[in-house]
Order: sequence, then structure tokens, then C-alpha cells
Amino acid sequence: MFKEAEKAYEKSDFQKVLKLSKKACKLNHGGGCVMLGWMYAFGWVVEQDSIKAVQLSQKACDLDSGTGCYALGAMYHHGQGDRKDIFKAVELYQKACDLNHALSCVNLGIAYANATGVRKDLDKALELFGKACDLKSKLGCKNYAKLKK
Repeated sequence: MFKEAEKAYEKSDFQKVLKLSKKACKLNHGGGCVMLGWMYAFGWVVEQDSIKAVQLSQKACDLDSGTGCYALGAMYHHGQGDRKDIFKAVELYQKACDLNHALSCVNLGIAYANATGVRKDLDKALELFGKACDLKSKLGCKNYAKLKK
């Protein structure tokens, strides 16, 4: 069902995406919850609702969706939903990185490099950028090379 929702998304058939992602999320498929959360976050064929987007991303993260944890971390990082909380964002980026979500590893590396929500640790940042690079993130590779100099 989620694969069908992804195909519908590629065709910009957002009504179908809404229907299929609702079903997938109800069946506890993290990807379906993430996709539904994005629809509420951006107001795609539904009324924009940041709180609902946070709740759906939380459900996806609880289901061990790396993308769900990343999305929720980004919402806390930027203050979408109920509040801005960089410490919660870092915690969520860590969980997502542990689930092999490359961009979360990059964001976490940046946090360690800049002492944002964590103590500055350039070795940890380098390790995280390396992991992101191993996960095929060009930004991870770029940041790794930059920090390695």
C-alpha cells in the first residue's frame, strides 16, 4: 500500500496519496505516517496543521522510521508545531542516524561541530559525517572532507 502511495506522489496525485497514506499509517507503516505528516505540514490537499504533522511524525518515529525521526527532529529544530527545542531535535537526529538516515547524521554532525544542543566534539562530528558519507550523502562526504583538512 505504501509503495502505491509513493507512486501516486511521483505522479502528484495527492488525493490518492492522502487516501493510501492514511491507510498505511493506520496499519502502523512508518512511511505512511511520514507521508501523511508531510501532507499536513505543507497543506497538500488538507488544511495545513503543524500539530497534526508533529503527531504523525512522532508516530512514524515511534515505529522506527528514520525519516519520521528526522522529520520530527527538523520540526523541533525549526519550531514547527508546538515549540522549538534544539535538545529534542538532537535526540531525534541521533535516533534517526542510528536508523541509518543519512541527512540526520549530517545534521547531528553539524550540531557537534557547532556545539548546538550538545558539547562541541569535532571527532564525533567527523564520525557522523563519515557515516553519512557511507550512507551516500554528498553533503556528508563534503563535510567530512572539509573537517578532515
